[in-house]
Amino acid sequence: MTPVAVRVQKRRDALRRAGLRPVQIWVPDTRARGFDEECRRQARLVAEADRQDAKLAAFLDAAIADLDGWE
Repeated sequence: MTPVAVRVQKRRDALRRAGLRPVQIWVPDTRARGFDEECRRQARLVAEADRQDAKLAAFLDAAIADLDGWE
């Protein structure tokens, strides 16, 4: 193993001893063609749904108000 690989393995071993485990997470590729337009499309759908549901807006406002004082 190369010195870098040895250091990485030691770090991973230490994290495992600390009770942690590695997790692989896949996320959208923000560089992909069409990503920005898909974001806009989804944002429009959410905004339209919010406009059509007055009870949802009141619920969200109450939820936000309930967070006052949280740190």
